Amino acid sequence: MQALTAISPIDGRYRDKVESLANYFSESALIRYRVMVEIEYFISLCEIPLPQLKQFDHKLFDNLKEIYLNFTIDDAQRVKDIEKITNHDVKAVEYFIKEKFDTLNLHEYKEFIHFGLTSQDINNTAVPCSLRDAVHDVYYPLIDELIAKLEELAEEWKDVPMLAKTHGQPASPTRLGKEIQVFVYRLTRQVELLKKVACSGKFGGATGNFNAHHVAYPEIDWTSFANNFLTKKLNIEREQFTTQISNYDNFAAVFDNLRRINTIIIDLDRDFWTYISMTYFKQKIKAGEVGSSAMPHKVNPIDFENSEGNLGIANAFLDHLSNKLPISRLQRDLTDSTVLRNIGVPLAHTVIAFKSTLKGLNKLIINRAAIESDLEENWAVVAEAIQTILRREGYPNPYETLKALTRTNNKITQTSIAEFIDTLNVPAELKEQLKQITPFNYTGR
Repeated sequence: MQALTAISPIDGRYRDKVESLANYFSESALIRYRVMVEIEYFISLCEIPLPQLKQFDHKLFDNLKEIYLNFTIDDAQRVKDIEKITNHDVKAVEYFIKEKFDTLNLHEYKEFIHFGLTSQDINNTAVPCSLRDAVHDVYYPLIDELIAKLEELAEEWKDVPMLAKTHGQPASPTRLGKEIQVFVYRLTRQVELLKKVACSGKFGGATGNFNAHHVAYPEIDWTSFANNFLTKKLNIEREQFTTQISNYDNFAAVFDNLRRINTIIIDLDRDFWTYISMTYFKQKIKAGEVGSSAMPHKVNPIDFENSEGNLGIANAFLDHLSNKLPISRLQRDLTDSTVLRNIGVPLAHTVIAFKSTLKGLNKLIINRAAIESDLEENWAVVAEAIQTILRREGYPNPYETLKALTRTNNKITQTSIAEFIDTLNVPAELKEQLKQITPFNYTGR
């Protein structure tokens, strides 16, 4: 496959932006994670030890681990070749490992590969491990970089007064840095919540009861074994009561959390898109870049638009994943299987979006003249300050008085505000205090 022949843009046009995710969500990666679970499970059976595995030389554990640590694309292809015969992907992994045991002269131990397990014991541990690693290795560094950039801009522009807009209309002035800090706060809180969601998996045999394990070795506490195996070997939590498949509730929590973070960034993208349209920001120009095929003057906010579009696709996938996966008819149906193979898709679109937002933020050039002009054109916003102080002083009907002044067809200016203040029946010192309030300093804390 070439980039130009790929059906999905994440494997075509955007492949270079999401290449790292192939290590976690490609078919080869899924097979490698399955092999890892199978090998670590066999090693754990040897460590009990099961009676038939007492003679297994523990010095060979490193040799077994090399099967997944040094897993190659050729190994993945061998599994796929076996699957053409078995028509079962996890069984193909089992047969692949048995072939490896043959090369290591471990024939007598082969039947303890996948002992007592069903395929979902492998899938529902391998996939959580892959998602955990992708989030840790790829997602967190990227969202941290985005938050750090926003913190940098918030600090740089913390003292820049700016007209606020509520309902699209001029409102009490704010500071540009503070408005960016809002997104820092929101994203930071959601990332903290995301990190608290447990990474968990199912491990309990055909219907979650260790039937096969118990009938073969009733003297072993298989629940404790499985809890320790997942916690100590796979570094995930074991779901204590399940059907044949994972409950997927923690997966749903992760996907919902990712979706909330994406929604916040959509909000950010739209705000900056609007600020650019208001000329509060200009954008750095790249030599040779074309903004429009017809209009030579255009420099479009394409990075924020690209981000918003990709986040929309990601959220549609994440919504379906979180709604669908926790539902399964009775003890198991197969609808989760094909859906689960797509968890890398929303992560890929999210990565593309984050990189686009970062690119857009790095291209911003603040246009202080436009921001200051907007403030100068909207002296009416100080009416809130004046009427609030008059309320404090017990002045009669201050809100109504300022409403009558500011809702006329006449333009409100610094001069007209000062003239209005002079008409008030208040002490001269208070009049002077009121005249000191401007759209540039009425920015709160």
